[in-house]
Amino acid sequence: MASHGDWKIPASVQPKPGDYAYDLDRALSAVVALSTRVPPEAFTAETLGTERAGNGVVIRADGLVLTVGYLIMEADTVWLTTHDGRSVPGHVVGFDAATGLGLVQALQPLGLPALPIGNSESLGIGDRAIVAGAGGRTRSVAVQVIARQEFAGYWEYLLDEALFTAPSHPHWGGTALIGATGELLGIGSLQLQQGGSGGARMINMVVPIDLLAPILDDLTARGRPNRPARPWLGLYATESDEGVVVMGLADEGPAESADLRAGDVVEAVAGEPIADLADFFRRVWALGEAGVRVPLTVRREGRILKLAVTSADRERFLMSPQLH
Repeated sequence: MASHGDWKIPASVQPKPGDYAYDLDRALSAVVALSTRVPPEAFTAETLGTERAGNGVVIRADGLVLTVGYLIMEADTVWLTTHDGRSVPGHVVGFDAATGLGLVQALQPLGLPALPIGNSESLGIGDRAIVAGAGGRTRSVAVQVIARQEFAGYWEYLLDEALFTAPSHPHWGGTALIGATGELLGIGSLQLQQGGSGGARMINMVVPIDLLAPILDDLTARGRPNRPARPWLGLYATESDEGVVVMGLADEGPAESADLRAGDVVEAVAGEPIADLADFFRRVWALGEAGVRVPLTVRREGRILKLAVTSADRERFLMSPQLH
């Protein structure tokens, strides 16, 4: 099992029971530590590692646990550890690349309360909340919501409106964003830096819980949402002064097969100029389902090139969860 380390949260930012109108310790006990192992030959082993550790949140009395998907993607071994140190095996139920959410089922009783699911739309800028990690108050951070805005991730990921909180939780993956009434409002996904080097601070990006309801039944029944797969190019891109720049390529992915290269600047999709990373992804996805041909105009070493990428379903490159 991967280690969760010796990280500590300063007492000054830990949540205090008197500040909340619900049973704080009971709510925090619904957050479990999650450790996974991924086969070395898995598609994501090189980029995400073969041993992953984070958190998950019990959302159903039968031990269904919600977490962030990158912790469980392609995992063949899953362990859940409760706040009082009990470890039980679990198995991957489902994963959704579009939202970044994933589900695990405990294979033995957890004996923990399920955290009720709230409405993340109710959260406003400046609202107080808790980003809760496994282990109770000393592993949780009292936060404020500092932004609700679009987020584009370099791995072909886009949220129309993500939640951003501060101060940052140091072990953010799969944490529970708990609102003022003790309900689950989001799942921790990333740590980011806000501001320049002079006044920079670390913040967390949280996936809003409202994205779960439309896909929950599909994930539990079939392991993925029942919708057409988006076209996936298999590239990692970022925004720079040059524009949208390809940073890297997935091995044997569609972009590599089409001779896209690191350093290429993407100018247009199907002849339409792109404004930023989010616009790039949206224009690709608007062309159709996975498998659609994606014409790209790129700038490479001062030359303009036109390339066509035959997109794919990202999940076809991933190892399927082991059934139990």
